[in-house]
Amino acid sequence: MTVTSHGNRAARVTAESIEQAAERLAGVVIESPLQFNKRLSDATGAQVWLKREDLQPVRSYKLRGAYNLIAQLDADERAAGVVCASAGNHGQGVAFACARLGIHGRIVVPSTTPRQKRQRMRQLGEGSVELIVHGDSYDEAAALAQGIVDEDGLTMVPAFDDPRTIAGQGTVVAEIVRQLGRAPERLIVPVGGGGMLAGCLTWLAERHPETKVVGAEPSGAASMAIALEAGRPRDLPRLDTFVDGAAVRRVGDLPFSIAQRLKPHMVSVPKGRICSEMLELYQTDGVIAEPAGALASAALGIYRPNAGRVVVAIISGGNNDLSRYAEITERALVYEGRKHYFLVDFPQEPGALRRFLDEVLGPDDDITLFEYVKRSNRETGPALVGIELGDPADLHGLLDRMLNSRIGVERIPPDSPFYRFAV
Repeated sequence: MTVTSHGNRAARVTAESIEQAAERLAGVVIESPLQFNKRLSDATGAQVWLKREDLQPVRSYKLRGAYNLIAQLDADERAAGVVCASAGNHGQGVAFACARLGIHGRIVVPSTTPRQKRQRMRQLGEGSVELIVHGDSYDEAAALAQGIVDEDGLTMVPAFDDPRTIAGQGTVVAEIVRQLGRAPERLIVPVGGGGMLAGCLTWLAERHPETKVVGAEPSGAASMAIALEAGRPRDLPRLDTFVDGAAVRRVGDLPFSIAQRLKPHMVSVPKGRICSEMLELYQTDGVIAEPAGALASAALGIYRPNAGRVVVAIISGGNNDLSRYAEITERALVYEGRKHYFLVDFPQEPGALRRFLDEVLGPDDDITLFEYVKRSNRETGPALVGIELGDPADLHGLLDRMLNSRIGVERIPPDSPFYRFAV
């Protein structure tokens, strides 16, 4: 497939261009570990391996595409400098490449980019990059970056929609096959704009067409699945930015055209499932993954490979702000059915709360939130109560005991506007 890339150079994404990118990246990126994962293997019956791109110098695979593009700029383009839009990880790759190659860069990030990622961009840039915060989404940041190109003549470094970026990101699959000693039967790739998906699809189609590629998207930002269904890239009407590294309103034209031709199996992963996997990766495997980084392995809770299959899931990034783990834990518990919220009207009489604890709560249940507010009505006093179940299967028993009690109880469903306000 031939396209016109930035700089008006015709370029083609091929297995050969990906292998040339691998040579260009030698000594810049590390050969990230490929690790067998017993937890996921036991859960699925498959042989599951994790490709640890979170261990790259910039803690994500994005360095591969950014460096491969910038390293190919001519002298005039290098002198003019580069610009990019990024949710965080691509910007770190650009910053690293600019410092390494002695090029000035500007990086535009949305306000949703975690502080930890912003700090890392400045550190990795070593004074070579300027950080600009603009808008609430990647797409707003991208619009400003394009304006800088038009006004100041800088070279755009696309996060995914350029053959050089795609070729660099595609090097991860050639590396996987070399490390594994064979092609996996299934490769699970996290998908945002579609650059790594397109690179992996291209290389495997030419070198190991027997491998099935699964693209994992956040359910609130499934832009590739929408594009494939529509037959063209389309703007998502609503974008959930929780999985910030994969929250793209519109996939790239070139990644889409490659995906349309090579037809990956797309999986939409709820953010609660992603949060559960982030906690499992941390608590069981010792892996600190960001939401997008856990996307591929989280997909194994929805996409079930056949027993015995060799499956590789790419841990794409580890740039997670540790302050987010409280929210991540909350979302995981709600998704797993272990945490629930209720509005409780306690009678204003002695012992009402004790009866609730003794008669309604199960022996393994905990109250994690209690906010009591007495109204002018002297008969009842409402409280917002959060309950964590010892076993999700105990919910029906809890609800039955609530129904049979003299205490007025109303469950707050997770999809209600009041839930988002109150919790």
